Order: sequence, then structure tokens, then C-alpha cells
Amino acid sequence: VDGGEQYVPPVQKPKDLVADFTEQFRSYSESEKQWKARMEFILCHLPDYCDQPDGGGRLDQLLSLSMVWINHLFLGCSYNKDLLDKVMEMANGIEVEDLPQFTTRSELMKKHQS
Repeated sequence: VDGGEQYVPPVQKPKDLVADFTEQFRSYSESEKQWKARMEFILCHLPDYCDQPDGGGRLDQLLSLSMVWINHLFLGCSYNKDLLDKVMEMANGIEVEDLPQFTTRSELMKKHQS
């Protein structure tokens, strides 16, 4: 910068700062649809899971819960009932369109026995 002018960085909107912060948690294999849903899950609960100054790993716990939720929705992964109940409750109000439909092993076995 010449002429005595001082550089003034562009002003970012708070929404952009939040998106920049959460982008570091995106997995390289997540589709845009998966990431959008998981980011909403993370942002919804971030205030409750911020790490304390002494550590504690609360943010890691939130990120893990977000992966459980996304893996269940998009990949059909199954988990312990209590864990699944928890993430589904946390995701209450988050809308995700065009989810894949999965058939469980039990459903396949019933169909095969009929």
C-alpha cells in the first residue's frame, strides 16, 4: 500500500465467519447436501459444546455426534439405541430433503421368509 494509505481488510459478515470456522470440520468425502445438514447440526449445538479453557473435548464430542447423525441418515449406519435417540433429538427441527431409503437386515429376512 503506497501513499501513506493504511490497508483495511474486507469486513466479513458474522455468517461468513461462522461458515469459515465450521468449514475446517468438513470431511473431504461429504457431499454438499451432507455437509450442509451436518453444519446446521453443529451450529445449532455449538454454544452448548464449546470447549472449556481447561479442555474437556466437548467440541470433539459434538463433531462425533454430528457424524453419527449424518452416517445414520445418509449411509444407514446403526448405533446403540440411546445414542441414536440422543442425536435424533438433537437434530429435531433440522430438515434434510431427499434422504435415501434403507432396508434393514431384519426387513430383508422377513421378506425372504415370506
